[in-house]
Amino acid sequence: MPQPSVSQDVPFGMADRKILTGITADAFTSDADKWALDKLKKMPVLPLLVQKFYEYGFDRWMYCYNMSMSVRCGPNQYPTLHKILQDSCRVLDMPEPELYISSNPFPNAWTGGVERPYITLRSSIVNTMTDEQLYHLIGHELGHIKANHVLYFSVAGFLYPILDLIGKRTLGVSDVALYALVLAMYEWSRQAEFSADRAGLLVCQSLETSIDHTIVLTAGPNRLSHEMNREAFMDQARAYQDADPLDQIGKVILFSMMGKTFTHPMPVHRAQQLEHWVLSGAFDRILAGDYANAPRAAATA
Repeated sequence: MPQPSVSQDVPFGMADRKILTGITADAFTSDADKWALDKLKKMPVLPLLVQKFYEYGFDRWMYCYNMSMSVRCGPNQYPTLHKILQDSCRVLDMPEPELYISSNPFPNAWTGGVERPYITLRSSIVNTMTDEQLYHLIGHELGHIKANHVLYFSVAGFLYPILDLIGKRTLGVSDVALYALVLAMYEWSRQAEFSADRAGLLVCQSLETSIDHTIVLTAGPNRLSHEMNREAFMDQARAYQDADPLDQIGKVILFSMMGKTFTHPMPVHRAQQLEHWVLSGAFDRILAGDYANAPRAAATA
């Protein structure tokens, strides 16, 4: 496995962690993400859905619901998680969103809040991951915020309730057009995950940690997690990618039957795509400071 240009044993905190001052989302947004989002934005129904999303107050409702059902992290409330958030925001040079933790036995995390961004971690994912793996996880969620994914993720999450409130027939489009919109939403949401994975890697700055994060998330909490083998998982990912022709046909059929509704790419594919990105040299170039900087406001006298 390729070795990034920084220490693979990055200690907890900011020691040896490079700050990517002025970095923009373009530095880590994948071409497939850009292509799928451009395709989604061309859907004629999308502007009305976005308008109704705000008009009906879905963003405010979910913000209030999340606050009522989770514990907000801060300097005096789960300070370890709050510190990881602060460090991660420093690396990606972005404002801090709110961070919450909620009780749930199924490991997951998500980002919400178009106007007031927040990240929510389930308790089981905190129990399952090391602090360094949480840097990737929180960096991943910050990547969604920095890349402006949250609006379309939120609209996708409320797509059917919005359509029910509007009334599908009042949109003046066919069921085929609405189905095409749903497929475009799912396709983009999957591609956006690859971009967010890159942001997670830029924060933890260790490919090994990012791969371990994916294994832990895929295998879930278990008492034998100490037997986890990174190289074996990557061999599995390569075997999946390099399957023989009959298996390749099976993969296409599987995706046609089920994959269109997956909100995330398959874990083995995510791990291999992240490895490919490192092998391309893009990761090392960014850590070396070779990326387009966001324009800074001119200093005033």
